[in-house]
Amino acid sequence: MLDPQLADLRKTYAQRTLSESDVLPLAVPQFRRWLDEALAAQLDEPTAMTLATVSETGQPSARVVLLKGLPDDAGFLFYTNYESRKGQELAARPQAALTFFWPGLERQVRVEGRVEKAPASLSDEYFQSRPRASQIGAWASPQSQPIASREQLEQREAALLDEFAAQDPLPRPEHWGGYILRPHRVEFWQGRPSRLHDRILYELEGDAWHLSRLAP
Repeated sequence: MLDPQLADLRKTYAQRTLSESDVLPLAVPQFRRWLDEALAAQLDEPTAMTLATVSETGQPSARVVLLKGLPDDAGFLFYTNYESRKGQELAARPQAALTFFWPGLERQVRVEGRVEKAPASLSDEYFQSRPRASQIGAWASPQSQPIASREQLEQREAALLDEFAAQDPLPRPEHWGGYILRPHRVEFWQGRPSRLHDRILYELEGDAWHLSRLAP
């Protein structure tokens, strides 16, 4: 049954255009250009991205994480608990997809590629840059595992605050660190009127990126 309250929600996109002549020849530098524009526009959470992974049985799952770097202009870096659901799924199937959506600029970017663990040195450096409370949180939370109550988590946090009170810097847990998604497919989407959006696709063939336009 049609729900008019939802069915009638629509927005006309008309801010910008996107053509093959507008973009850079390499996918990640082009993404960096768009990210810089999102940062300059002071959008809410411009580094937020939906990360989709797949289990051994083929069940997809998705969640929002934060982009924390673009190593060598050739990858997308994020951090998490290696023992979380996404960590377990990436261990079983090291492929993933990312989606960025910047409604204030009427833009979307879709990324697909292979995922590898970031070098330990990079994870150590980022961990030491985090607020101490966030460092304790990485130690305290058995991410994605069932817990009895919120109180149990807070008690674990309090115990770790005492345990590490005299320790500075705090060591990085072995179960926490970075991943780098190495893309082989990146699509840039610019909203246009009448739902005739612009879509420019980069596909990696060997060492070269090839561009094409997709129908909306």
